[in-house]
Amino acid sequence: MNIAFFLIPKKDVIHLPINATMRQAAEKMEYHRYTAVPLIDSQGRYVGTLTEGDLLWKWKNTPGLSFDNMHKVSLNDVPRRMNIKPVHIYAEMEELITLASEQNFVPVLDDRGVFIGIVRRREIIEYCAGLLQAGRPAVRVAANQG
Repeated sequence: MNIAFFLIPKKDVIHLPINATMRQAAEKMEYHRYTAVPLIDSQGRYVGTLTEGDLLWKWKNTPGLSFDNMHKVSLNDVPRRMNIKPVHIYAEMEELITLASEQNFVPVLDDRGVFIGIVRRREIIEYCAGLLQAGRPAVRVAANQG
């Protein structure tokens, strides 16, 4: 199965430029009710995922930082505590399932490393559940990869 079948395209994914501010990130995440969003550089490449926790820890560990001056802090200056790994568009389904077992979504990149969208864990679970209901064997995933 080609993972492109599960892809939510970039145009439909809430993401942020890496040079956005903490305030922009907090407001966008609150508005869309997301706890994590992909970060993209000026060439459209995936550079990581920002979480609510990243914002909280930066706020806690920066003396004098308040909501009123969060617009002065670039996301470049916010350490990211989680390493959300992407896959290439031609990755095998097994790799996608392995990553989705540890991540709520998997960023997807094209041949040039440009972010083209995400695959959510929900769609992968629905796919596997459909295989089980149809009586077909699910894809085997080796334990403890990674």
